Amino acid sequence: MLQDFLSLLFPEICHACDEPLARGERYICTECNVKLPYTDLHLYGATELNHLQQRFWGKVQVRFAFSYLHFRSKGRVQRVLHKLKYKGAQELGEHLGRRYGSILAEHGYASHFDLVVPVPLHRLKLHRRGYNQSDGFAKGLAEALQIPWSNKMLERVIDTDSQTKKSRLDRWQNVEQVFVVKQTNAVKGKRILLVDDVLTTGATLEACAHTLLQHGCTEVSVTTIAAA
Repeated sequence: MLQDFLSLLFPEICHACDEPLARGERYICTECNVKLPYTDLHLYGATELNHLQQRFWGKVQVRFAFSYLHFRSKGRVQRVLHKLKYKGAQELGEHLGRRYGSILAEHGYASHFDLVVPVPLHRLKLHRRGYNQSDGFAKGLAEALQIPWSNKMLERVIDTDSQTKKSRLDRWQNVEQVFVVKQTNAVKGKRILLVDDVLTTGATLEACAHTLLQHGCTEVSVTTIAAA
C-alpha cells in the first residue's frame, strides 16, 4: 500500500514518451512498446533482404548484422537513447537487451554466438559518464540468450573526437587504430556478438570487428539498440 501511495506522488515515467507509467508497466509504457519502430531484421538473417547486413559488405566479414529499432530523430527512440546515454538509466539498457535477446533466442540465434562483447568507451569518457551505455544492453542480451558476456575483451585506447560532422572516410580513419584486444586467448576461436548502442556509418563496429578477427576470433556478428 505504501508503494502504491508513493507511486501516486512520484510516478515512474516512460522513457520513450515521458508520460507516467501505469501499474505493472516498467521502463516503457504499453503504447510506446506497440509504436516503437522495430526493424525485424532477425527475420532476414544474413540475406540480401537485410539492409543492415549490406552496410558491411566489402568492408569487414560480419556473420549477422541486426538492430532492435530504427532510429527516429526527435521521436521515441531518440528519447530512449538519450535517457540511456545521458540520464543514468542503466537498467533501461538491460531491459532492452533482455527483450531483444528473447526475440533472437526464439528465432534460434543463441546457438550462433559464444560470447557477447560491448563496444568500450575510453576510460576518460567512462570516468565522466560513470558507465558504458552499451554494457547494459550486452548484459541483457547475454542473459536472454543464455551465453556469457564480458566488457573486458576490448579496450578503446584513443579517445576519438566526435564523429558527427566527419565524412565516412574520416570516421573510419578516426577509429582504425582505436581498439585493442585485452585477452587474446579469451576471444580466439569464439563467435562473438559485438554490441553498440547506435549504428550510423558502422565505422566503429567495423574497427572493433577487424580487431577481433585479427586476434583469432572465428566470426563476428553485430547488433545495436538502434540503427540510423
